Amino acid sequence: MPTLSADPYLKRSDATGYGEVDRATKERLIGEVFEDPRFPHYLYGCYECGICVAACPSARFYDFSPRRIAQAAARRDVELLYQQLEEDVWECSQCFSCLRCPRGNNPGGIVTIMREVAVREGLASAKEALAGYSRIIYKIMSTGTQVSPDMLQPDAFPDWGPEVKDVSVNLDLWRRMLPPETMHTTTTGWQVADRTLVELYVIWLETGALDMIAQVDKGIHMILAELMEERLEEEGIEL
Repeated sequence: MPTLSADPYLKRSDATGYGEVDRATKERLIGEVFEDPRFPHYLYGCYECGICVAACPSARFYDFSPRRIAQAAARRDVELLYQQLEEDVWECSQCFSCLRCPRGNNPGGIVTIMREVAVREGLASAKEALAGYSRIIYKIMSTGTQVSPDMLQPDAFPDWGPEVKDVSVNLDLWRRMLPPETMHTTTTGWQVADRTLVELYVIWLETGALDMIAQVDKGIHMILAELMEERLEEEGIEL
């Protein structure tokens, strides 16, 4: 196994890819993808029919192709898969429309595994992709819920650009355009039972999910770890 520097996953230095990273490191990282127990259930072979691309919303707006992900994985193309690990996987919407594959492939699932590897290993691309989501990560992992539309205010999310103000100003209008059930999410869908929250804390700590956060945001990790450990101590749970 190669000896790694403090930040071995340098940003792309030219148009050809991430040449600064040695082959052995790339093979190790992609090897983690192949060794994931979910991987064999996500890839069975590609017909190149293009149905996944036709169904993919990200393919309409980005230079992204779920078929390219499946094909690179099927060929075990380490160089291409590493490039995708640093770039393409962050353009996936994770909507899993690609599950329409007649062969039974799950490119979105492969992307999930690749993203987990990128976060766990602290790749520069993972840190960059998640930089604007620290508050979202904190909200989800501390309360077990998502961020409600009411919380999307310009002052709270200045780094999200002018779209946040548009959401805030027109929220009432947007809600009238959406199904009535979505109107209740801030009062019912965002309430999590105490027992469920404690179970989530145990899961995130025991599975190492919280440790992954340390690779992309040490500050959020420290706050969450202290919060979870204190709550579990109150419940008499020791890990």
